[in-house]
Amino acid sequence: MSLTISPAPVRKEITVTASQARAFETFTRQIGTWWIKGHSISASGQAEVVIEPRIGGAWYEIGTSGERCDWGRVLAWEPPARLVLTWQINASWAYDPNLITEVEVQFTALDAARTKVTLEHRGFASYGENAAALREQYDSDMGWAGLLRAFADSAL
Repeated sequence: MSLTISPAPVRKEITVTASQARAFETFTRQIGTWWIKGHSISASGQAEVVIEPRIGGAWYEIGTSGERCDWGRVLAWEPPARLVLTWQINASWAYDPNLITEVEVQFTALDAARTKVTLEHRGFASYGENAAALREQYDSDMGWAGLLRAFADSAL
């Protein structure tokens, strides 16, 4: 008997021209340099995105007016191979401390200069009646696919 998770996680994969360590560093500590500015929940617009480099650390954006908007927390911090974050943005595009979905990012060295980056966003059932629509948005070109392209196009 196989178990079907509904809705299924969003899975995306991209190969970047960077070492595993450099890819992890760019994804985490330099996220504000490549995260699409329009993907913001701040009223004033995104100035910076931060992932605090530790288990329990915060994941948030800072708006151009200086306000902080939480996005989630760090569940796993395993440089340079793996990162797991909570994504706590609800269907109204606002932080919700009671909503938890997970974003896992794995960095697999293909050789000294190339890394496969695999992203899985899971737990869409937490969105209730909005689960299918939100999964579709995150799976779209404007969702994780576009963000991973922006990451790959950044100065790795």
